[in-house]
Order: sequence, then structure tokens, then C-alpha cells
Amino acid sequence: MGIDIAIDLGTSRTRIFLPDKGVVIDEPSVITVDLMTDAIIAVGQKAYEMLGRTSERMSAMYPLSGGVITDFSLVENMIKIMLSGISIGKVGMPKVVACIPSEITEVEKRAVVNAISSAGIRRVCLVEEPVAAAMGAGIDITSPHGSMVVDIGGGTTDIAVLSLGGISVSRSIKKAGNAIDDEIIKYVKKKYNLLIGKRTAENAKIAIGCVGNIGENKTFRLKGRNCVTGMPMQTDISSYEISDILVDIITEIVYQVQDVLEETPPELMGDIYSDGIILTGGTAQLKGMAEIINAVTKIKVRVADSPSLCVVKGCGEALKYIKAFEKGELSPISEQY
Repeated sequence: MGIDIAIDLGTSRTRIFLPDKGVVIDEPSVITVDLMTDAIIAVGQKAYEMLGRTSERMSAMYPLSGGVITDFSLVENMIKIMLSGISIGKVGMPKVVACIPSEITEVEKRAVVNAISSAGIRRVCLVEEPVAAAMGAGIDITSPHGSMVVDIGGGTTDIAVLSLGGISVSRSIKKAGNAIDDEIIKYVKKKYNLLIGKRTAENAKIAIGCVGNIGENKTFRLKGRNCVTGMPMQTDISSYEISDILVDIITEIVYQVQDVLEETPPELMGDIYSDGIILTGGTAQLKGMAEIINAVTKIKVRVADSPSLCVVKGCGEALKYIKAFEKGELSPISEQY
């Protein structure tokens, strides 16, 4: 018998959870490939450090985008290498609980299942991301009580109202952490004629990113290449500038939250009004995110403890429901392959 494993195959990071050890792998979802031989050079943090710094012979890339697989073979290899790091071959063929965005196609689901199965997994169970996020935040989603989760990750923002082990109303949009990085890159190029990489944009977001002009106006030094002269260049960007850059993305997220609330059944709405909205995902940590959602919805909002780990921890919680799902009993697991 093999051990059971939980996997959060995220656009930005891949995390693996073992029941007795917790989160054992938390690495960027990046892989570096030799373009001449197709050999895998690096995976995870080592590959992330190569982003934008490879020779013409190599390419470092994210093989997932918007919560779905864009390069199947690379994801397949990435999962195999990461699982080999926890000696998966010595414990047999385990069952895996993996998370998926709440609104993806059957083809996209099958791609996730096939990529994981290729690593020697005998059975793959799927849990929708907002369900996993709620469980990881400590919510009992199997009770007849409404809960609302907004999971703002790297590739997608998943918004859902949950009750009795499933989703009542949900939305999934491709406006999240990666979209913010892209907007920062566009803004800096347009205003300062400075071309920066994705890593630099992400570092600026983490260091001084905020929603609304809250608190001290901090600055972050950007280094890159001048678009006109082609020479090295640096400039400072302020947290207020980043706040302005984020307006369209945050507006879209808040609009979708309102849309979900408008479709929520009255009884569940009463529960949400009493308990509030839970924010999860790495991007939920942006300063001012909870405050802006609270200001628009008039519902209290809180950021979960360790929000970036909620999804993988929720997948770990879902491991205990595999037998219940197989028996047709109430379970957060949505599908099994």
C-alpha cells in the first residue's frame, strides 16, 4: 500500500502535502529545459533563479498559465521530479487529491489527471480550489451552513459560496497575481521606457504592493534595460503607483465577488453576513485587499492564517474523505479518476 498525497498544482507554485509531515514541497512551478537535447536542467526554486538569465540553448518557463496546463510534457516531468524528492517510488503507488480551478473544461481536468498519473499514481481525486481553500482555512464545509471564500492565487481568482460539502455559487477569473505582475511590467515600460523581467515585477509587488493608498508611500528600485538605448537602467517605483496599476484588476475581482453575492440564496447570505468572507491565496496578502472588499460589500472580511498554504492543506484534509466519496457519502471530492 502506498501513502496518500495532496498536490496543489498551482500556476505560480507547486506544493505537496503528506498527512504525517505537512507541506513537504513548496517550490515555484518553473522548469528549465535544454532546447537542443530536451533534457531537464532544473525544476522549482533552482529553475526560478534562472528565469530571464538562461543562454540561447536553455529556456526557463512556467508550464501552467491561468490555472491550466499549457505544456503537458513539462508538467509531467516537473511532477515526476518533485515526487521523486519524497521517495515516491519506495512507498508504492499512492492515491492523490489534487485541486483544480472551479470553472475549467473536461479536457483541462483530464490533462491534470494524466500529468499526475504519469508519475505512477494509481488514483487521482479532484477537489475544486475554493473548496480546498475553505477546508485549509479551518471551515467545516460539510455542515448546512454558508461560507464564502475568495481564493486569489497566481493564475486565477476563485470565488465561491459553500455549503454541505459543495459549491452553491462560484466564479473563476484569470485576474490574480500573475496578471498584476504583467501590468507592472507594462506600466514601467510605458512610463519609464524600462524593460524589466517577471521576477523583478513580482519582487516589487511583494515588497510594496498595496490596494488603495494605505499608509506610507514606499519605493522599490527596479533594474532592467532601457527600451530606447538598450543600456542598463534603474528607476524607483512607489507603492501608490502600484496601487494605481492594480485598479482594473481589483475592480474586476470585487465586481465578481458582488456578482456571486447577488446569486447567493438568502439563507446562505445570512450565514455569510454573520461569519464574513475569507480571503486565501498568496495575492490575498496584498495590503488593503480585505479593506477594499469590505468597503464595497459591507461584509466583514478576514485573511486566513497562512493564506498561500490553505489550498494544499485543504487537499490534505480531503484525503480523509476518499473512502466516503467511493461509498457515495457526503464528500468535498468532486471527481475521481
